Amino acid sequence: MIRVIFAEWRKLRRPTLFFGTLGAALFFTGLTTTFLYLMIDSQDGNSDRGRQVGREILNLAGGSVYGFSSVGGLLGIIALCVFAAQTAQEYTYGTLRNLLVRQPGRIRILYGKLAAMKIFALILVLITAIVSISLSYYLSDRAKVTTDLWFTSAGYHAIAQTLLNVTISVIYFGIVGMILGLLLRSPISAISIGVLWLLIIENLLGAVKPTFLKWMPGNQLATIAQGGSSTVSYSHALTLGSLYVFIGAIIATALFTRRDVGN
Repeated sequence: MIRVIFAEWRKLRRPTLFFGTLGAALFFTGLTTTFLYLMIDSQDGNSDRGRQVGREILNLAGGSVYGFSSVGGLLGIIALCVFAAQTAQEYTYGTLRNLLVRQPGRIRILYGKLAAMKIFALILVLITAIVSISLSYYLSDRAKVTTDLWFTSAGYHAIAQTLLNVTISVIYFGIVGMILGLLLRSPISAISIGVLWLLIIENLLGAVKPTFLKWMPGNQLATIAQGGSSTVSYSHALTLGSLYVFIGAIIATALFTRRDVGN
């Protein structure tokens, strides 16, 4: 399986893919964090969906990673696109047949690809976390936010906890993308359906009936990154999100091991 990981990593570390993905992640991270501090006194809100996040929240020990946790859902969508594309394009280009000639074990190939993409996601999360925290500290003085509690033991615990939550969320989003790639066997179809559901359909259903969001998979994974919300608890989001990912992974794995490798 180690050879599969190295083979997959050769594709993931291509400059166009690696730096392109990193650039998109840093753009959204910087934008979200900057708005959080520069629009702190805006009546239109300074967070997602027009919510107001005041100084009393950012002054707390977890204030340094508030912007980072808020962008966790967007990082997850980026991971979904990368995982889906890297999985489905094996069918589109017909390279899966060549891989199976060298490594007949389909489960080994699948687990090796997943392990490599998890490493990719972890690097993405770590870099964006560093940038978000640094940007938060830089903008805190302008926004008149006190950082005394940010780098205490409680502050470091909040950073570690948020980093763990965002990592879980991003990897879960990525696995969903991988599942879509295995089911649809087309990068365009997998990405478009995944993004359409997460960004449009779930929000439309939530606008019609807000209680729907308590059961929507995308909302669960985004809530994990935030450590819970006012409408969905962290334990509920983690349990239900894990269940969605586990069931989807079982179905996709079974199909991968039994279906023809052609598109």
